[in-house]
Amino acid sequence: MTIDGASNGKAADSGRRRKVPLRTKLLFAVGALQEASVSAGGLCTVIYYNQVLGVAPGMVGLAFLIASVCDAVSDPLVGFVSDRLNSRWGRRHPFMILSALPIAICFFMLYQPMQDLGETGYFIWLTVFLVLMRLSQTFYLIPHDALGAELTDDTLERTSVFGYNSVAVMLTTMVLAAATYYFVFPSTPEYAVGFLNEPQYFILASVGAITITFSVLLCAFGTIDQIPHLHPVDVTKKFLMSGYFKELGALLKNTSYLSACISLLIIYSGLGIIAIVANYAYLYVYEFATEDLFWIGATKIPGVFIAMPLLGFLAVRFEKKTILMTVTLILATGCGLPHFLRLLDLLPANDSPYLIYWVVVPMFLGYLIFPVQHILIDSQLVDIADDHELKVGNRSEGVVFSIRSFGIKATQGIGGLFAGFGLEFINFPQNAEAGNLSEETINGLLMMNGPLYFMLYLIAIYAISYYQLDKKRHAEILVELEKRRESAANGAA
Repeated sequence: MTIDGASNGKAADSGRRRKVPLRTKLLFAVGALQEASVSAGGLCTVIYYNQVLGVAPGMVGLAFLIASVCDAVSDPLVGFVSDRLNSRWGRRHPFMILSALPIAICFFMLYQPMQDLGETGYFIWLTVFLVLMRLSQTFYLIPHDALGAELTDDTLERTSVFGYNSVAVMLTTMVLAAATYYFVFPSTPEYAVGFLNEPQYFILASVGAITITFSVLLCAFGTIDQIPHLHPVDVTKKFLMSGYFKELGALLKNTSYLSACISLLIIYSGLGIIAIVANYAYLYVYEFATEDLFWIGATKIPGVFIAMPLLGFLAVRFEKKTILMTVTLILATGCGLPHFLRLLDLLPANDSPYLIYWVVVPMFLGYLIFPVQHILIDSQLVDIADDHELKVGNRSEGVVFSIRSFGIKATQGIGGLFAGFGLEFINFPQNAEAGNLSEETINGLLMMNGPLYFMLYLIAIYAISYYQLDKKRHAEILVELEKRRESAANGAA
């Protein structure tokens, strides 16, 4: 069997409900280090450009807005190209391999700008390298996710593939976040807020760039032996922009896809608020030390280990839509509750040793089911790819999963957008000091992290309710697809 899946369609399509080797699942999940490295940088991007380099928060928000607009154009287009590439290295791996160095270089440059550029110069630098880094990520994330969706047609196995990936993303994100808080930006007598220690950003930039390169290349070369098991490319179809718009139009008419897209974007945007805007509240409202932020992030750890068995228990008893709506509500309540309580003046004072527990415990309860949410989102998108193939006759994992790539980047993009314009709106001061904020500014931070976050997730739950693919319908789709492929293979023979 040749390495080019397109050259032998019948062989490539056989055994579509196969079990994916554990080695492949683990190597596919190694790519999580790339996401974790960018996420670790995202913890301090807004603070770095705003509080260290002196860029107005509104201008920082504008940079994230520009990057998000570029993502909205590039992500589905790259997905479409990835679906139709025909090469001896397959259609996913060339993009993944070539993206490694651009992501790493842009990440390094983002946190090592030239000196003395001034506010406008730093704004331009942030915008340019944020756009370039996110574009480089697009060429990795979309083919990577599409690859995972193609490895097998077995529903449980595909859920397992993305389950391993989701768990790896969460574990590596927490490990790198801990390293960022404790070793790169620890609180010191000179810097009570460790993120203000400018020389330490060289360590962040260097280690992050090396980790990104290692992660992407290991994932790409480690899974290259799976190319014969992927769907073949129809080389008779020309690459036309009209085909791209037709593909996108068909997806946008799919109610389940719209439901998944809207809920995914809202959920990831909420994560962006928690990941970026909440740090301002923890540091300047609750007056936590930088190291304390690790324990807030560590509330996600137990959920990582129970996610797969918990989802296995729930999946045989309930529909994906029901599970996703429930866990989203629990997560919204747990993560938003501390900020609601602070607004109502029901939390202990900042100097109380018990304050951290009042913040951590509700979030711990919410985050117990956090990984289940992400595994289900990925699983829904894979099911939609099957539904789309049945309706239009094309495998389009790249286009389908472009929304996931956009969502991942929206975690920081929308978070940075909220942080930038939100901080401008509440008049967050330059060179802020914990304990010296006005009551209006404090309440503004709490409103963004409590009520706003909760309302976003209620909207996400409403969007999830429109998802239409249940177990029975998806099983019917797989049977119909197998009959169609068998008929096509017999005809070709």
